[in-house]
Amino acid sequence: MPEAPDIDEEDFTQADRIAANADAIREAWEATLEDMEAMAAARREEGWTAVSCMAVDTAPTNPDAGDRDDFGLVFVLPNNMAEEFEEAYEGREFPKYEVYRAEDEGRAYVVVEYIDPETETVIFVAGQYELRFAPGMVKAARREGEMYTYAQLIDGTRVGAFEHDSVDKFVPEIERIEDYRMDSMDPQEVAKKLDDVEAEDVEDGSVEDA
Repeated sequence: MPEAPDIDEEDFTQADRIAANADAIREAWEATLEDMEAMAAARREEGWTAVSCMAVDTAPTNPDAGDRDDFGLVFVLPNNMAEEFEEAYEGREFPKYEVYRAEDEGRAYVVVEYIDPETETVIFVAGQYELRFAPGMVKAARREGEMYTYAQLIDGTRVGAFEHDSVDKFVPEIERIEDYRMDSMDPQEVAKKLDDVEAEDVEDGSVEDA
């Protein structure tokens, strides 16, 4: 019988940490989705039309992170949720919104509730993103005095845009995040996150945010 390979204790500890972190991310994401569905169900019980969407990728963006001049959070929706989102979005204003947010290990988990009181329609979108990508978005939003969120299809088509009065609700510990620096950060890295989403991998919305 061949001898078992030697496993360095440091390597084992690192692998264990990586596995534990992956489990923590998955559990936090599952809890976020459960909360979103519970809120959507509560709205339906009140007689509202409620649509819930899980973003397969979420990216903070700003004018320095791509070809566009816009800034805010971009939610990439899976193909099987796009039609329901567009039907709820079309022809409505959604003048109100709420943000439900949690943070753990450098990641933000958000559920945005877009509210149209006139038609009693709400759209919930859940997403998660790495806080290290947020400083450029925060600075741009504070400079302009407004914040935006976008719904985008896998092929890059924007199907929804929402204006908000402040970025503060979307980012935990915002003062610390605004001053955050990464010496090696490539300003194009955030934009490339969106290009890395493959349509065949997320057709049914089963892929989690990376």
